[in-house]
Amino acid sequence: MSMVCQKSAVSTQDFPGMGFTSTGRFAVLYRKLGMSMQIFDLATADLEFVAEVEARSHQNVKNCYQCGNCTAGCPYTFAYDYSVSQIMRLLQTGQKEAVLKSRSLWLCGSCQSCTTRCPNMIDVAQIMDVCRHMAREAGYATERSVKIFADSFLASVEQHGRAYELGLMASYMTRSGRVFTDVDLAPQVLMRGKLPFKPHPIQGREQVARIFERFRKGGKNA
Repeated sequence: MSMVCQKSAVSTQDFPGMGFTSTGRFAVLYRKLGMSMQIFDLATADLEFVAEVEARSHQNVKNCYQCGNCTAGCPYTFAYDYSVSQIMRLLQTGQKEAVLKSRSLWLCGSCQSCTTRCPNMIDVAQIMDVCRHMAREAGYATERSVKIFADSFLASVEQHGRAYELGLMASYMTRSGRVFTDVDLAPQVLMRGKLPFKPHPIQGREQVARIFERFRKGGKNA
């Protein structure tokens, strides 16, 4: 079982629809070296955080009943600090800092396996995506290299209308300091034309740039 829940004086008064009180505690099995278990006090629940995630994801996190299907199907569980079902539990109980500081948000590959397996039709992958955006907004980047790659990729798409592979690689290596990452593959990739020296000429580059501009202005669907 991926999560142990300890309840005291079970009531729905403080957490409607969840069956927890603010005096309760729950424990999450924690795989990080030297920490077998981490305890969270429900008195620290941030219900505004829960409401914001639900509003931005258009999902009802209270519908999760911890069946564990999302975790069972996740191909990245081995690398997570919290499994997907644990993230959902932390979210249900308003543990904002624990969720936003989780490495799992940045390691998620958005493969949609969790969403596909959820018996309650919760778009769990969407919730993970929203939490990752909120972590970025809060200044948390627990997997710095992942954030740098994402930023480099988006900057390339905004500037060129699609990814410019050589420029993307140069930007990532420069900003991350991983200059020699996969350098042994460079000759083969260059010979096969996978790293063109010039950006790809495409139609609609201006339209793509406007999408980024609209997002920055907080436009619809931003």
